[in-house]
Amino acid sequence: MRPPRKRHPEFDIAIEFEYPQYLREALGDLPCAPGVYVFHGDSEILPLYIGKSVNIRNRVLSHLRNEEEARMLRQTTRISHIRTAGEIGALLLEASLIKQKQPLYNQKLRRTKQLCSWRLTETGAEIAYSKDVNFATQTGLFGLYSSKRAALQAMQSLADQHQLCCGQIGIEKLSPGRPCFRHSLKVCAGACCGKESTQQHYNRLVQGLQSIQVECWPFPGPVGLVERFEGEYQMHVISQWCYLGSVSDAAEAKALAKQAAGFDADGYKILCRPILGGAAEVIPLW
Repeated sequence: MRPPRKRHPEFDIAIEFEYPQYLREALGDLPCAPGVYVFHGDSEILPLYIGKSVNIRNRVLSHLRNEEEARMLRQTTRISHIRTAGEIGALLLEASLIKQKQPLYNQKLRRTKQLCSWRLTETGAEIAYSKDVNFATQTGLFGLYSSKRAALQAMQSLADQHQLCCGQIGIEKLSPGRPCFRHSLKVCAGACCGKESTQQHYNRLVQGLQSIQVECWPFPGPVGLVERFEGEYQMHVISQWCYLGSVSDAAEAKALAKQAAGFDADGYKILCRPILGGAAEVIPLW
């Protein structure tokens, strides 16, 4: 057996990796508590990276130990943080700041230009866009996607999983009198060639979509979601799954709740389970 080829030293990140010593010296101010931390570079406007944790100090230390992040650490001039009273607050604040600040090394939580979802038609499904529909109040929406392409890929995957016909759904063209291409791959049960009825196919489509149904905002107005940590108290003001900010008293919360709010996909993903599952302490603000 030939011995493995040795990498040239100049390409070995682990050999060259050594975080700047002044970053370790900056750890003294970081708490072992929930919140958001920010890696800053030379720009005072655009940060390098924004993250969150239930233990800010430990999470930042894990960055310093990761040689794969050597490039970011070399660009870092300082690390700041913002305390929150719990994990939900940290998640909400992180998502909000990433949209506002557009940090260099964050990608997933950046603002989506055009959110879309699926909704049922008489025989199949079609894409609905957030510019046309209020996702917070519209019933019968399934899945949240950052683009039409992502929505189509998700539907094709769902179709293969449930032996659905993409032509019958309406996302592919069918040739008259011929089965769809996926039928030849045995991932379509044959609604396109009469092997099952249109109603049978539609029922299975509805059943498959249930697992990704978008839940409507369950309150008549905005609410405050309360978190507490070691004597700290925060109320996160939420309206139509959109995070409006965090405050420390009810008067501030009601003032904040008057702001206009539109559906936010990140807020929905963070808040849906704790709110609908009854795990969160929620106070009406309407």
